[in-house]
Amino acid sequence: MASDDRLSALLDRLADYVLAHGLAASSLRPLARAAGTSDRMLLYYFADKDAVMAATVERIAARMTALLAVAAPPQPLPYALLRTALAGQLRDPALWPYMRLWLDMAARAAHGDALYARVGESIGRGFLAWAGEQLACAAADRAGLAARLLTEIEGMVLLTSLGLGDAVDAALAVSPGTEPG
Repeated sequence: MASDDRLSALLDRLADYVLAHGLAASSLRPLARAAGTSDRMLLYYFADKDAVMAATVERIAARMTALLAVAAPPQPLPYALLRTALAGQLRDPALWPYMRLWLDMAARAAHGDALYARVGESIGRGFLAWAGEQLACAAADRAGLAARLLTEIEGMVLLTSLGLGDAVDAALAVSPGTEPG
């Protein structure tokens, strides 16, 4: 197996582990065991633990992007339809481990963890670009609507994680643009 193939397989095993166990359980030794190697060998591939985690989270983000791409509409959708479609996808059990990890990363970034702030910003900006491509709207509105969509979806993910799925359902039942005021 070529070195690039070994690294790719190793990243897949690391991604599987982090998705299943979260960031708190992702110290170097458990990661190495999950990858089928030693912690020293893991550091042969990566400069340090931050590099291991950055590469692993980037692999996870690529997987999620691929899952979203498969479920993407064949043509751009109006905001309300895309919001409803994404809300359903992101609450799907197949995507929930990704959402749980995203919340964990956001919490660490909020506490000043520079690695997760940097990686999270990159992933967030990638989602903004992806969402913008999915929106049927005027070009001038694209960035603002993509940001609004990310804001709403993130709120839905947070509320769902707190057991407030009923509040998410109530929010989805309100059509955008019908807000009072």
